[in-house]
Amino acid sequence: MPTDELLRFFIDSLKHPFVFADTEHVIRYMNKPALERYKGKPAEVGRSVFDCHNENSKRIILEVFERLKQGEDERIIADNDSNRIFMRAVRDKEGNLIGYYERFEPPGQSA
Repeated sequence: MPTDELLRFFIDSLKHPFVFADTEHVIRYMNKPALERYKGKPAEVGRSVFDCHNENSKRIILEVFERLKQGEDERIIADNDSNRIFMRAVRDKEGNLIGYYERFEPPGQSA
Protein backbone atom coordinates (compact mmCIF):
# COMPACT_ATOMS: atom_id res chain seq x y z
CA MET A 1 0.00 0.00 0.00
CA PRO A 2 1.38 3.45 -0.89
CA THR A 3 2.50 5.70 1.92
CA ASP A 4 1.09 9.19 2.46
CA GLU A 5 4.47 10.57 1.45
CA LEU A 6 4.47 8.61 -1.82
CA LEU A 7 0.97 9.85 -2.63
CA ARG A 8 2.04 13.46 -1.96
CA PHE A 9 5.05 13.01 -4.26
CA PHE A 10 2.77 11.66 -6.97
CA ILE A 11 0.20 14.46 -6.69
CA ASP A 12 2.90 17.11 -6.49
CA SER A 13 4.41 15.77 -9.72
CA LEU A 14 1.25 16.65 -11.68
CA LYS A 15 1.87 19.65 -13.93
CA HIS A 16 -1.59 21.15 -13.44
CA PRO A 17 -3.08 22.49 -10.20
CA PHE A 18 -4.78 19.95 -7.93
CA VAL A 19 -6.93 21.16 -5.04
CA PHE A 20 -8.69 18.61 -2.80
CA ALA A 21 -11.58 19.65 -0.53
CA ASP A 22 -13.56 17.55 1.92
CA THR A 23 -17.36 17.32 2.03
CA GLU A 24 -17.46 20.44 4.22
CA HIS A 25 -15.70 22.32 1.35
CA VAL A 26 -12.52 22.80 3.37
CA ILE A 27 -9.30 22.66 1.33
CA ARG A 28 -7.27 19.71 2.62
CA TYR A 29 -4.50 19.50 0.02
CA MET A 30 -2.98 21.63 -2.73
CA ASN A 31 -0.18 20.37 -4.96
CA LYS A 32 2.82 22.52 -5.90
CA PRO A 33 1.25 23.94 -9.11
CA ALA A 34 -1.88 24.89 -7.13
CA LEU A 35 0.19 26.59 -4.45
CA GLU A 36 1.93 28.62 -7.17
CA ARG A 37 -1.30 29.46 -9.01
CA TYR A 38 -3.07 30.69 -5.87
CA LYS A 39 -0.06 32.29 -4.15
CA GLY A 40 -1.19 35.47 -2.38
CA LYS A 41 -4.89 34.57 -2.72
CA PRO A 42 -7.24 33.24 -0.03
CA ALA A 43 -7.02 29.67 -1.37
CA GLU A 44 -5.01 27.76 1.19
CA VAL A 45 -5.13 24.51 3.12
CA GLY A 46 -7.59 24.71 6.00
CA ARG A 47 -9.78 27.40 4.44
CA SER A 48 -13.10 27.05 2.66
CA VAL A 49 -13.08 26.78 -1.13
CA PHE A 50 -15.73 29.50 -1.00
CA ASP A 51 -13.18 31.99 0.35
CA CYS A 52 -11.66 32.11 -3.14
CA HIS A 53 -14.75 31.90 -5.35
CA ASN A 54 -17.40 34.43 -6.29
CA GLU A 55 -21.13 33.83 -5.77
CA ASN A 56 -21.66 32.38 -9.26
CA SER A 57 -18.77 29.93 -8.81
CA LYS A 58 -20.07 29.01 -5.35
CA ARG A 59 -23.47 28.21 -6.86
CA ILE A 60 -21.87 26.01 -9.52
CA ILE A 61 -19.71 24.18 -6.96
CA LEU A 62 -22.72 23.49 -4.73
CA GLU A 63 -24.80 22.27 -7.70
CA VAL A 64 -22.05 19.93 -8.86
CA PHE A 65 -21.40 18.79 -5.29
CA GLU A 66 -25.04 17.66 -5.06
CA ARG A 67 -24.58 15.67 -8.29
CA LEU A 68 -21.43 14.06 -6.89
CA LYS A 69 -23.36 13.10 -3.73
CA GLN A 70 -25.94 11.43 -5.99
CA GLY A 71 -23.25 9.27 -7.63
CA GLU A 72 -21.87 11.31 -10.51
CA ASP A 73 -18.08 11.08 -10.74
CA GLU A 74 -17.05 14.21 -12.61
CA ARG A 75 -18.50 17.39 -14.07
CA ILE A 76 -16.96 20.34 -15.90
CA ILE A 77 -17.29 23.56 -13.90
CA ALA A 78 -15.41 26.02 -16.14
CA ASP A 79 -14.32 26.11 -19.76
CA ASN A 80 -12.38 29.12 -21.00
CA ASP A 81 -9.44 30.00 -23.25
CA SER A 82 -6.81 28.99 -20.69
CA ASN A 83 -8.32 25.99 -18.85
CA ARG A 84 -11.08 23.49 -18.61
CA ILE A 85 -11.76 22.85 -14.93
CA PHE A 86 -13.51 19.74 -13.68
CA MET A 87 -14.79 18.80 -10.26
CA ARG A 88 -14.17 15.11 -9.55
CA ALA A 89 -15.52 12.95 -6.72
CA VAL A 90 -13.25 11.12 -4.29
CA ARG A 91 -14.90 8.15 -2.63
CA ASP A 92 -13.89 5.68 0.06
CA LYS A 93 -13.82 1.92 -0.57
CA GLU A 94 -17.55 1.68 0.21
CA GLY A 95 -18.31 4.34 -2.39
CA ASN A 96 -19.12 7.12 0.08
CA LEU A 97 -18.18 10.62 -1.04
CA ILE A 98 -15.31 11.91 1.11
CA GLY A 99 -14.44 14.98 -0.93
CA TYR A 100 -13.65 16.29 -4.37
CA TYR A 101 -10.88 17.88 -6.34
CA GLU A 102 -10.53 20.41 -9.10
CA ARG A 103 -8.88 18.93 -12.17
CA PHE A 104 -7.40 21.31 -14.74
CA GLU A 105 -6.63 20.61 -18.36
CA PRO A 106 -5.77 22.84 -21.29
CA PRO A 107 -8.65 23.52 -23.72
CA GLY A 108 -9.02 20.94 -26.45
CA GLN A 109 -7.41 18.17 -24.37
CA SER A 110 -9.26 15.34 -22.69
CA ALA A 111 -8.07 13.18 -19.79
